Amino acid sequence: MGGESKKVADFISQLRNLAIRSLKRMYLPDERFFVFRLRKNGEEIIREGVSRRYTAIALIGLAGEEESVSTTVLGGHTLHDVCSRLLKDIQGVENLGDVALTLWALHSVDFPDRQPVLERLIALRPSEQKYPTVEVAWALSALCVDSKASAGDFRERLAHRLLSSFVKPSGMFPHMIGERSGGLRSHVTCFADLVYPIQALALYFRLSEDAPAAKAALQCAYQMCAHQGPAGQWWWHYDCRTGDVIEPYPVYAIHQDAMAPMALFALQEATGKDFTSGVKKGLTWLVHPPELDKGSLIDGDSDIVWRKVGRREPGKLSRYVQAIATRVHPNIRMPGLDMIFPPGAIDYEDRPYHPGWLLYAWPMSRVNGWKKEEAP
Repeated sequence: MGGESKKVADFISQLRNLAIRSLKRMYLPDERFFVFRLRKNGEEIIREGVSRRYTAIALIGLAGEEESVSTTVLGGHTLHDVCSRLLKDIQGVENLGDVALTLWALHSVDFPDRQPVLERLIALRPSEQKYPTVEVAWALSALCVDSKASAGDFRERLAHRLLSSFVKPSGMFPHMIGERSGGLRSHVTCFADLVYPIQALALYFRLSEDAPAAKAALQCAYQMCAHQGPAGQWWWHYDCRTGDVIEPYPVYAIHQDAMAPMALFALQEATGKDFTSGVKKGLTWLVHPPELDKGSLIDGDSDIVWRKVGRREPGKLSRYVQAIATRVHPNIRMPGLDMIFPPGAIDYEDRPYHPGWLLYAWPMSRVNGWKKEEAP
């Protein structure tokens, strides 16, 4: 991209088109759900499973598109058709994240009957029970985008729960909220645990003008950007106690082109602070990741963006080794991992939340705005 915003905008337009094609091949009309993933199997790319969570995220992304786009993706179904399927058995869903994203999706497509989902969300008691930080953040985001939801003080209690978990000395959020045990990996937080709270608190600040929400989101975003890799990598595991990177790999495509941009854009719109340079650096990595020696996760022949670049290692050994080392002392790292387990292994799969969040992060209005700014 050469650092030029015009090329960035053109690149995003290409990614948007690819995302729409990807969602089309990921949709199962008979199920009215999106698959769990596409996976390379020899020379084939096969579809596996179904996912309520990823279906909701795909709807959130498609909600901002022209109706002709969603109709093409859904094989003639409407967004409301898929929402009706999500709503059908909502009272039996135990996963907080799935319920929160369903509520968000229903609001995004202006589905009228959202009250059962809201009631289910409240019944799961996310402002009190132990839950993953990501899922609490999704719940807060869902209630912020649906600003007229009749939830009493539930929105404020969720925001307080998220803010109370924030570790001010490090500028990080933990992986779990309400966890009391000190396990070997309890100090480890991941990139998603930063992105989704930033987004949620930015949305909450726009709605409430709550200064602590903006302050925490900004501190976390600045810390995240300060640790961005030299080639634009958004690293994976951090120490919640110090804010330092514990284990950088894998680097996920979705972090580069969707999750980091959507969180930083939300914060930029809420506070006026500019995070454009970090977004551009992240996109540059996706085009030319140094770990792949002139290769890319963008596979034109397969018409897909592969999931991530990781280390060439058995299982998830490096992240576990580094977690144990940093548990002993925050400054300890296992040396030589880049030589023993060099990064460069591609994970040949993709999941619907990637194209879904990409469309959400980059609506055509944003892309067109960038193109206008770069026009001579």
